Amino acid sequence: MSKRNPTREVNVGSVALGGGHPVAVQSMCATRTQDVDASVAQAEAIRAAGGALVRLAVDSPKDVDALVEVRRQTRANLVVDLQVSYRLAERVAPYVDKIRYNPGHLWHHEKDRPARDKVAYLVDVAREHDLAIRIGVNCGSVDPEVKARHPEDDVQGMVESALEHCRHMDDLGFDRYVVSLKDSHPRKVIEANKRFAAARPAVPLHLGVTEAG
Repeated sequence: MSKRNPTREVNVGSVALGGGHPVAVQSMCATRTQDVDASVAQAEAIRAAGGALVRLAVDSPKDVDALVEVRRQTRANLVVDLQVSYRLAERVAPYVDKIRYNPGHLWHHEKDRPARDKVAYLVDVAREHDLAIRIGVNCGSVDPEVKARHPEDDVQGMVESALEHCRHMDDLGFDRYVVSLKDSHPRKVIEANKRFAAARPAVPLHLGVTEAG
């Protein structure tokens, strides 16, 4: 069995990631968030089964309204993925324990605004509301500028995107973040995480396979 990297500890609600703590399992509600009863039931089922984190989809103001009610009815540590607009962060922040953003999606929003400025906004929200952040890089949505620098190596494109956003976090003095690098091919997931961990061994990893791309 290989030795784990001595990553730093990142607190997410009632669970601690990295830092020698046991691997934590996150799952996602396969529900429409606006179906509050179903979302609460799944969140509680995941928690009861030992899931440490529960992710919900929030793509609209109506989803935010539903999230408020879900939060009221569950003790699960909640995570929201900012897919549609990173600007939803300040609306969801009071009701979750971690936010996840995709650097590629972030690139497409407000293209005339530097990525670092957008990350700074997310960091400000996280600090104000005591949240962790996941930098979630997906194979099918890598920042086009980064992807163009690695036309023959899409794995390295993912890694470079993650490293770039880690530097943004570091420059802002924020270290309460984890990183995920996902592909639909398990071998690429393994390779991307190996390369990233070699470059940034202290950053906790969120491992998974994605259908994107």
